Amino acid sequence: MLTDELKPYRIILASRSPRRRQLLDELGLEFDVVVKKYDETFPEGLNGEETARHIAYHKALTFKNELSDKAIVIAADTIVWCNKKVLGKPLNAEDAFRILREISGNTHEVITGVSLISSFRETTFSVSTKVTFDLLSDEEIGYYVEKFKPYDKAGAYGIQEWIGIIACSHIEGSYFNVVGLPVHRLCKELQKFIKT
Repeated sequence: MLTDELKPYRIILASRSPRRRQLLDELGLEFDVVVKKYDETFPEGLNGEETARHIAYHKALTFKNELSDKAIVIAADTIVWCNKKVLGKPLNAEDAFRILREISGNTHEVITGVSLISSFRETTFSVSTKVTFDLLSDEEIGYYVEKFKPYDKAGAYGIQEWIGIIACSHIEGSYFNVVGLPVHRLCKELQKFIKT
């Protein structure tokens, strides 16, 4: 079982996200949360998956030179890719409204890049989920932004919140990836990581 196999290791989650912490808790993993400053910029011309992987890898890389032999860092970054561009975390209420208007009545991709790094190994992967939203009224968008203040969420929404319940008509792929961490794939990658 994965939780037993990982017992000899110190697992470090490089994320402030309460949703990622909750998902790892529900997996039964013991882990520490350690967050460092890192550069969230990315080169122009990358597609959605390349962007998510780039940010996750550089987030993990900030730990590389200080890891013991039995430490593994899990770093992740989730982006929303819509109309061939990244919709990141909103700067304010007006920006959140603009982002939600763009994904309203549209299909977008939620892409999470995940990077695993230890003192002697590293791997980076991404998981993409297609999400379709019904057309939202300005009143519905305004209500959600005011009540839920989704400023810490890529694409300005949480699928598990009110807006996901009323607007999400179709998901193709991992639901947990949209929440913020593709835990099914992460389990498989962690097993490979400690065995190779």
